[in-house]
Amino acid sequence: MRIVFAGTPEPAVPALRALLASEHEVLAVVTRPPAPTGRGRILQPSPVGALAADEGVAVLSPASARAPEFAAQLAELAPDAGAIVAYGALLPPAVLAVPSHGWVNLHFSLLPAWRGAAPVHAAVKHGDDITGATTFRLDEGLDTGPVFGTVTETVRPTDTTGSLLDRLAASGAALLTTTLDGIQAGTLRAQQQAADGVSYAPKLTAADQVVRWTAPAPAIERTIRSLTPDPGAFTTFRGERLGIAPVERTGLAAGDLPPGVLAVRRKDVLVGTETAPLRLVAVRPAGRREMPAADWARGIRDADGELLGERS
Repeated sequence: MRIVFAGTPEPAVPALRALLASEHEVLAVVTRPPAPTGRGRILQPSPVGALAADEGVAVLSPASARAPEFAAQLAELAPDAGAIVAYGALLPPAVLAVPSHGWVNLHFSLLPAWRGAAPVHAAVKHGDDITGATTFRLDEGLDTGPVFGTVTETVRPTDTTGSLLDRLAASGAALLTTTLDGIQAGTLRAQQQAADGVSYAPKLTAADQVVRWTAPAPAIERTIRSLTPDPGAFTTFRGERLGIAPVERTGLAAGDLPPGVLAVRRKDVLVGTETAPLRLVAVRPAGRREMPAADWARGIRDADGELLGERS
């Protein structure tokens, strides 16, 4: 089939690579416009846009997917189907109607669980044992379209959003290609999503990144892993922002270490929670690189008994 691919971040790259290697023809790639990055704020193409340019595929980067000229560009290409993976913007009805077989969305959850912008973050944060990826026909709802297929993936005890998303991006790429193969062959029919089991994973905000040390230790540990590597978890120390890498459970019982209070040992840095203390593994002070928590504690001196975060 003649395909238009829409996607933007790194997790969408495996799907584009798989389609480029398939028997389908990728007519063009739609991606978000170049964004300023680094200290110099130099405009850089998205990961999907960079791959498309390297492969000689036409790149469309509309400022808005609702621009009439964008729909006209797509109509001129006359694609059989659209494939979309983490594009980063909603497609309006005029764009949805262009491909003759519609748009196939690869979503990184087992729908109808975790509809929305941050499904992998939600799966890690909420302690799901199993997650996966789903291909479905895109409609005007929020991830509500009928499902073509799924793949499942075990959530490992030490998974971060990054490590889990890497695996889902790879297995999801194969699922997307297989789905388009089935549509072309006429052997695949989409099935309506189940009415039960609906949950939502909205876009993360800055408030979601703040570690709440008053929560139970298991919830804090999962939350930090869910924010790693992006957008990152943080707390404050002596009035400055302090990034927090994934922490370790200690097996210690709840004792006299109150939530947020540090206990600095020779090789360990512990922090209190509502339940048992957690072990800090690595931190990132403001304006500096990530470092082992023990090195950080030695460098700042007299941290034992001090507080992470703000007192309530």
